[in-house]
Amino acid sequence: MDKAALERRLSRVEGFQDPRVEFEQYPTPADLAAHLVHLADVQGDLAGKTVLDLGTGTGMLALGAACRSPARVLALDRDPAAVAQARENERRVADAGTPASATEVAWILADATRAPLCPSECGRSSPGATSDLPEVTVLMNPPFGAQAGNEHADRAFLTTASEIGSVSYSIHNSGSREFVEAFADDEGGDVTHAFRAELALPRQFAHQTSDREVIEAEVFRVRWE
Repeated sequence: MDKAALERRLSRVEGFQDPRVEFEQYPTPADLAAHLVHLADVQGDLAGKTVLDLGTGTGMLALGAACRSPARVLALDRDPAAVAQARENERRVADAGTPASATEVAWILADATRAPLCPSECGRSSPGATSDLPEVTVLMNPPFGAQAGNEHADRAFLTTASEIGSVSYSIHNSGSREFVEAFADDEGGDVTHAFRAELALPRQFAHQTSDREVIEAEVFRVRWE
């Protein structure tokens, strides 16, 4: 399945039915999700790997990755309504004719910033250890920390990625490159790819002033040691 076909498939994913502003629950656009998944696939970060979607929301990234022959896909979110919506979206995608090779997603109700997983369970071994488990690729569209009292919310997600992942792909607010590079450097990681993106978001919260808002964003691939 090429990137265009993946985008068409992911366009069947529905957004949040009752989004929570305190969780900054904005949908990940299908075109951006398809591009991110395609890049991860080209880099060899999906096939045969354990994929972990932190803060999965409606399941967009997890469902995209599932079509790229990973060993398994784990998708975490702390909001029960979001997990329920993600499960429903998995059924919607399946109704569209999901490839027989698509990997089933394990939906987990949990806080992504305190993921109930240890590196060995996901597939990443501790230093000096050996493991036959697949490497872990983290995909995530964390909250940007734009709400008062929720500043730098994406830092906690990056911390989890650095502890569990071998490589991560994450979407951040525009102007985050210096922060992400500094964080990666402090945690022994290396930003290997970075590109700008746009998030076209429908109006869903009272503070939004237009029916459709386009937000500038940045996407990063980080290799963790």
